[in-house]
Amino acid sequence: MIAVGQRIPDAVLSELTADGLVEHQVRELFAQKKVVLFAVPGAFTPTCSNAHLPGFVALADEIKAKGVDLIVCVAVNDAFVMKAWGEQQNAAELLMLGDGNAAFTKALGLDLDTGSFGGPRSRRYSMLIEDGVVREFNLDAPKAFEVSDAKTMLGKL
Repeated sequence: MIAVGQRIPDAVLSELTADGLVEHQVRELFAQKKVVLFAVPGAFTPTCSNAHLPGFVALADEIKAKGVDLIVCVAVNDAFVMKAWGEQQNAAELLMLGDGNAAFTKALGLDLDTGSFGGPRSRRYSMLIEDGVVREFNLDAPKAFEVSDAKTMLGKL
């Protein structure tokens, strides 16, 4: 599992833009930037939609005022789902990225198999990444939402 002080693994995350599908190389996207990254088990799921994503939407300006260049939300969903969820949640200030095949999530060691309920998913976490290196890492216990929230991250910036 990824830890504070380690470099973020390289992988491809997808974004659906007005110009079409964009594939981002993670290391390139995060290079020379201060990034808040948070991951959710799935778009449109109850805790993710009612608390996790809305918290980052509500505090986006305050987080960016602390020198954060990007706030990134990742889920093991495709870019089409992530775009629709971001639009529904008014998440225009966030970068909504899909990890459709869970390659990034697995490279982090943060994958979770939910079986027939949803298959491979991500554990719930948030990270502060500076120039590709993890500086803060907040990992929630399975089925919990206690430390990966926006307010906790804001307090650590």
